[in-house]
Parts: sequence; C-alpha cells; structure tokens
Amino acid sequence: MARFLMCWEFGGGLGHAGRFKPLAQALMARGHHVDMMLREIVHTRALLAELSEMGVRIMQAPYWMHKTVGVPTPQVSLTEIMMGNGYLQASSLTGLVAGWQGVMTLAKPDVIVADYAPTATIAARILGIPVATVGIGFYLPPDAAPLPPFRTWEPIQAGRVAHYDAHILQTVNTVLTQQGAQAVGKLADIFRGDKPLLCTWPELDHYARGALPDGQLYHGPTFLPSGGQPPQWPEGDGPKVFAYLRSSHPDHVAVLQALHEQGCRTLCYMPEVTAGQPVPLASAHIHYAQGPVHLGQTLTQCQLVICHAGEATLAQAILAGVPLLLMPTQAEQFLMAMRVEQTGAGINVAARPRPTAFKALINDLLTLPCYKHAAQAMAERHKDFTHEGQTQALVGEFESLCPRVGTTDQAG
Repeated sequence: MARFLMCWEFGGGLGHAGRFKPLAQALMARGHHVDMMLREIVHTRALLAELSEMGVRIMQAPYWMHKTVGVPTPQVSLTEIMMGNGYLQASSLTGLVAGWQGVMTLAKPDVIVADYAPTATIAARILGIPVATVGIGFYLPPDAAPLPPFRTWEPIQAGRVAHYDAHILQTVNTVLTQQGAQAVGKLADIFRGDKPLLCTWPELDHYARGALPDGQLYHGPTFLPSGGQPPQWPEGDGPKVFAYLRSSHPDHVAVLQALHEQGCRTLCYMPEVTAGQPVPLASAHIHYAQGPVHLGQTLTQCQLVICHAGEATLAQAILAGVPLLLMPTQAEQFLMAMRVEQTGAGINVAARPRPTAFKALINDLLTLPCYKHAAQAMAERHKDFTHEGQTQALVGEFESLCPRVGTTDQAG
C-alpha cells in the first residue's frame, strides 16, 4: 500500500475536486491510502462525503488570501496569475511553501497528485516527493520558457511576458535554494511536476500544442459519470435545446428570449433558479430543472447545447455529437470556446460583436448541417474514450512514481 496526497491550490469551481473523486476511489480500490488538501473544503463537502466516510482526510490547503498590488490587468499568462497568488516576493512564497511542507511531513505521502497546485509541487520538490500533475491544458502548460501567454486574441506589450517570467522564476528559485533544493530551469516545471498528465483532447488544448513529446498522452477531459434528474422537455414539436446557464452572464436573458422566439423546447439548468431565485424568463417553451440533470440522457435527445464552455458539459456534448453555442465568462473558457469553434462544432459568442444576434446564431446551429457534421466527426474521433478507462490509466501513472507499487501486479 502507498500513500497519496491530492492537492488543489489555484482556481475556483468544483471541477478540481470532481477530478480527484474518481481517482481517489480507484486508488483506494487498489489498496492505497489517500488524503486531500483542497482550496475549498465547504462547498466540496457534499461532493466528497462518500470519500470522507471511507477514511479520506480532507484538509484545508494553504493559499494566498490577500490582494496583491501591482499585478497587471488583465492577466495574460500563468506567470501573472502566480503574481496574484503569493509569488511576487520570496518571503510570501516561503510562508505558503512552509504550510504545504507541514502537512506533507504529517501525512507522509509517497506521491503527490497536484491539480493546479504549483506551491504544493515546490514543497514536494524540497522534500523529495515525486509529483504527478493532472488537469486541463490551461494550467498544465507546454514545457517551455517563458510560460506562453494565453490571452492571444489581444496585443501584448513587447517584453512583458519574459520580464515577469524572469522575476517569478527568481522568486521560486530563491525559495528552493534557501531550503537546499535544486533550482528549476523554468516555471513550467512547477506546473508540470515529474509526470504531467494532460487531461484534455488535442482539439480542446488551450495552448494548441499539437503532438506531445514521446511518452506523453492526451488523456481526455475529466468529468464525473452522469447523474441527476432525467430530462423533462416542454411540450411541442420544436427542436430540443439544453442550456446550462448562470445568471452572472449578462446575456442569459437574451439567449433564453431567442430560444423562446425560435420555438425551441428548452431544458434549462440554472443553479441560481435551483437555489430559489425567480426564473429569468417565463415561457411555455422553457422548463427550468429543479436540480442538475442527467447529461447522459439529456444530450442524446437534444439538437443543441448552450453553456459557458465549462469542461464537463462541453466534453460530454462533444461525445454525444451535439453542436454547441458557447458563452464564456473568463479567459480559460474563452480559449476553450475558440478551440471548439475552430473544429466547426460550435460558435463562440464572445468572439461576436455585441449586441449578439442570438436568434440567428441558434438558427444557424440548428439548420446548417456543417455544425452537426463537425460535432459528429469529433465524437467519432473520440468514440473509444471512457471515463473509466481514463481513471485507470491515470491511476497507473500515479503508481509508477511510487517504488512500493511500481513493479507489483495491479488489479484493474
């Protein structure tokens, strides 16, 4: 039996914890011990309750809680995100690293599994613990220096990327060498760890890096197996559309109005409505789900998916061969939406002029065969992908870092 510590530090949303859940279950099924250090331990409680009952210790991860003055806005690279998360000065970073070191010393892991947790990787490097990293392309960058910019749709001042990269690299290496550890040659090393496991498909890679070096694979996007309510569609004969929207998007009412006018039978999951807020648009053509819906059932029945380009919904829509209307709310989602549009399987609303002609875009996606053909072609390319297969492959990679299990016969 080996001991694994799963670490999540940067970023919001529950997707990081959701990625860990099946991996932890698979590791435990193979006889290993798992602990977790998470940025968010309150809103993830229900999601991970089963793991807690199985003996997984879920602890609060150290992370930067302060506002950093002097960080460029908008941020154009992971380096600048690091600046706003305690990396501007070695003294601040030393405190965060010490927090991670303390827990690792107590938990005594054989392997760290990091999801957007560069400071955990630094601490593990100091302590000599191997690190496997999992995640989407956005925060598992190419093995390059400086860290490449992701905000590529806007001009970036000459020298900006290299300047900040050099400064943050010096901060990281100051902390490492003060602790007697070997310096890193580039910031990519602390996002990639000893074994980078890229959880996306080439078409969705934020950095569009294409073919990977020998020995590395695209492991496909991560999402939990389908669960939730069966779909309930409004009466009528219009096309079925599934919309996963948040009220924080300024155009959520506009797109619902366009769906109403188009006569689409829309099943809308909006977390705010589920939590008790009034529906944003009352219509006989729109049914608001009272909780998360079963995507496996829903996506096989609909002709269009509308969402904010979140990984889980987007990936499952692609596997179902359904075109997408994407309404990203931040840079990470915008890049994902750009990649989908490049495949021809969807439209990135944020790349269109405002006010957005939602009715025309919806009509195009429903009536022009090119979108459906592109979505189905992508589904065909990834028809052999399964959540279960991905989980077992990743767990095997984790185990390969641990001498205790690396040469033993593993049960699948």
